[in-house]
Amino acid sequence: MIVAYDGRKFSGWQVQREDRTVQGVIEAALESMEKQKVRVFAAGRTDSGVHARGQVVHFDTSLSSIEADKFAPALNAILPADVRIVGSYAVPDDFHARYSAKARSYRYFLYPGVCVSPLLRPYCYARRSLPSIGALNRAVSPLLGSHDFSSFSASGDPSPSKVRVIYQAVFLQHRGMIEFRITGNAFLWRMVRSIVGTALEVASAEEPARAMRLILDEKDRSLAGTTAPARGLFFWRVHYTMEQLYG
Repeated sequence: MIVAYDGRKFSGWQVQREDRTVQGVIEAALESMEKQKVRVFAAGRTDSGVHARGQVVHFDTSLSSIEADKFAPALNAILPADVRIVGSYAVPDDFHARYSAKARSYRYFLYPGVCVSPLLRPYCYARRSLPSIGALNRAVSPLLGSHDFSSFSASGDPSPSKVRVIYQAVFLQHRGMIEFRITGNAFLWRMVRSIVGTALEVASAEEPARAMRLILDEKDRSLAGTTAPARGLFFWRVHYTMEQLYG
């Protein structure tokens, strides 16, 4: 299933005993349909306050009477308004939302100025002034390719390896805002937000690319910039091969 959600009132994706999470409300909705416990698996976890446009989840169902494409409207009739199933599809038995994914894309939205519409404020990071697009893109240019991203990983990240491959990292102007688009094979905990916060700081350096490369090479989180707020980040899309989706 493709899932979209407004992350403001969720304590992230992963189910927790006491806090409201996206996984928790989806599993509760499925359990009310299936009359038994159901576990859903996601392509990636999002932190508290992070939104999603194209999260992907999978689960096994015992309801043979419901066609795959009917799960979306059935669940949307049960789910709270801040979570929506964009589409539901049958996939091969060996498909896994996380392990079958070839890449993941995120977008981060920056607003130039503090007089931001209250309709946009929950979904972007408003700053009084922003560096130029050119300076921001020079700052993130060293991130392309395969690197150890320890400098951009939150403490406590359980990943045994901090090496990730970045296929795209670009800032562009879009509808009055600055949008950061990044695609990689996978991401560390708070990695995208750390990259955005660091890019905003090093873009003002005389040589932004060199400043970012030094931070990347040192593998030391204390050298990187502050973590950008969660509200501007969207889990945008998960990439799979056609064979993985259709067998």
